[in-house]
Amino acid sequence: MSTPGTSYAIPGTEAGNVFRFWPRHNEALYKRLESKHAWLEARHHGDGGPAEADPLEHEMVLNIGPQHPATHGVLRVVVKLDGEMIERAVLDIGYLHRGIEKLAEHKTYQEFMPYTDRMDYLSPYSNNVAWCLAVEKLVGIEVPERAQWIRMIMCELARISSHLLWMGVGLMDAGAVSVFLWAFQMREEIYSIFDEVAGARFTVSHSRIGGLATDITPEGLRRIRKFVDEFPEVHAGWVKLLNRNRIWIDRNVGVGLLTAEEAVELGMTGPNLRGSGVAHDIRRFEPYLKYEDVDFNIPIRTEGDSLARYFVRMEEMMESIKIIRQCLDRLPEGPIRADNAKWAYPSKEEVYYSMEGMIHDFMYTDTGVCPPRGAHAYHAIESPKGELGFYLTSDGTGNPWRVRINAPSFTNLQGLEYMLEGALIADMVILIGTVDPVMGESDK
Repeated sequence: MSTPGTSYAIPGTEAGNVFRFWPRHNEALYKRLESKHAWLEARHHGDGGPAEADPLEHEMVLNIGPQHPATHGVLRVVVKLDGEMIERAVLDIGYLHRGIEKLAEHKTYQEFMPYTDRMDYLSPYSNNVAWCLAVEKLVGIEVPERAQWIRMIMCELARISSHLLWMGVGLMDAGAVSVFLWAFQMREEIYSIFDEVAGARFTVSHSRIGGLATDITPEGLRRIRKFVDEFPEVHAGWVKLLNRNRIWIDRNVGVGLLTAEEAVELGMTGPNLRGSGVAHDIRRFEPYLKYEDVDFNIPIRTEGDSLARYFVRMEEMMESIKIIRQCLDRLPEGPIRADNAKWAYPSKEEVYYSMEGMIHDFMYTDTGVCPPRGAHAYHAIESPKGELGFYLTSDGTGNPWRVRINAPSFTNLQGLEYMLEGALIADMVILIGTVDPVMGESDK
């Protein structure tokens, strides 16, 4: 049991300027929790005498969800309450289950692309890229450099978009509706960029095995540069508002504590892992695309509570801006798809003006890439939620024999039960928000 009160060095303040925030949980509550846990331990070992009062006599079982509001999707949480404290929590998922792994096994590798948009639907471009990288690793496809840099730009925009929704919805759960609207103003700018580059705002399906569907336009580049120039000032305004906001701080500090050891043992990933002091980021330790060629930091906090996870995500957005700027400066000219009819779609000029191009387009749509029989590969990326990986096994045909998805929202939910037990029922929406699950990839 942690002692109340946590020391925080607030980003953006002078060195050594440390503020101490005290959560609203008082000493009596901590003593009550400790006595309850001691009583439970004695009861489990048969040492609690019959004359001992049962502190569980006022328990109540309550269903939270699976309706959408405040559960960030169709998530059902069954909690056993003793007063306002959550004694036991059980997550019930699967209400959105679509058997997406089995669907993938009955589609060609390229046909499955639009389905990835519907997994983490707050970051569809990241899902597209993760799937393409896994297939390209399975087949051994070399992707042109220009396509790799463009993928990086769009994935980092998707990271910012996902974190903006996390921030807006998380603050709205805590009662701050204005910040929700401000966050969506910037998300609208990102959606306009997606619309210009990919031709769609939400479910983009822009990546292709071997490259991209279309090249980035000069107007798309102009909008991206405008966004990265304007975003830091807007972000600074949010930091100024929230980092010293007493209500927001008190709602998060000391809530959902996870040590580094607990986070690793529970399988946490992404900002939820880095908020507990584990500096693991696949972009740095298992680099893909061109991440080894750009300079960026891995934001971490050691406090391990909801406030630490807030700081990590806020800092990550600015690191994404730094990466995008470097990508724009180093974006080379050249093709955007592999020049191999067995690996990627031919260009529209070839399809419309040559018989061979039309045949290749038809054959790729019908069969697509055919990896060697028995080949298998796993590739993961650092999505906004954490490690998103696809494991593929080939039987030599155009359809994968087996597909398994390592979804970060699913693994992060393992830690939610642990954090909920012993917390107050009023902190439940904060804890669900700090984990930031998307049920589209959890109920895979």
